[in-house]
Amino acid sequence: MGNVKSLVLAGMAAFVIVPGAFAADLGPGPILQPVQAPPVVEDFASGWYLRGDVGVGSQRFKDFEHHQTNSAFVWPASWRIDQKDIKDTAFVGFGVGYQWNAWLRTDVTGEYRQSSKGKAIGSYTEFCPGGRCFDVYDFDHQASVFLANLYVDLGTWWCLTPYVGAGIGGARHNISSLHDVGFISDGTTGFGLADNDQVKWTTAWALHAGLGYAVSNNLRLEIGYRYLNMGSPDTAVVNCNSAGCSGTGPRAFYTLSDFVSHDIHVGMRWMLTEPVPIAPPLIRKG
Repeated sequence: MGNVKSLVLAGMAAFVIVPGAFAADLGPGPILQPVQAPPVVEDFASGWYLRGDVGVGSQRFKDFEHHQTNSAFVWPASWRIDQKDIKDTAFVGFGVGYQWNAWLRTDVTGEYRQSSKGKAIGSYTEFCPGGRCFDVYDFDHQASVFLANLYVDLGTWWCLTPYVGAGIGGARHNISSLHDVGFISDGTTGFGLADNDQVKWTTAWALHAGLGYAVSNNLRLEIGYRYLNMGSPDTAVVNCNSAGCSGTGPRAFYTLSDFVSHDIHVGMRWMLTEPVPIAPPLIRKG
């Protein structure tokens, strides 16, 4: 029994001493280095950006108001506008802007809107034997629009950012090829023509809503809706060109009152300043 106890004690002593010896033989243990997590990139970058857009607009105007310049002419009291219409248009625009923070940005834009056909039909009973007489007006309308805009980004989810905004500026209207064909109830016709194009500037304003998508740190794609009010442009004066006119007639010009467009556009914004990576604190193990 005494020999067994001696052997057990000797083994325990060896167990305590030998690991230290083994450790000395294996050399020093590995030195843990600090581990740095990947950099975090901001989801926005303050700074300048360029933008480009293409779109289509559904246009309309509220009224085709007459303004005679010949005070000697008596305008028919029964005059009314029976029909008015203007075709849709396509547009292309460019701009430069500044992203102020994660939710606010501003830009200035300019766009060219394609020429579109417009028409108005008016009628009256005075001076018209046996019924109503009609005047059919045809014209071309082209506009360029310049706006200063402010947008509020409403947060980002899965790289998608809804936004709303508003803009104020001016529109340059060019109304050309205006002519008036009169259809008399007895079967005869009359003809009037604007001798020149009419270029006019009006105040314009817009309301925006849309959705942006972050393709990369620099590139954002957008699809949006815009309500665009381009004011009330005037036409040139229409002169009577029928035989026997001799400068008579109302010699009137017309106002396309409350000219608006409902626009759908797609575009891109290119940030000139890339988001700055933010290095997180060092993480040490051990």
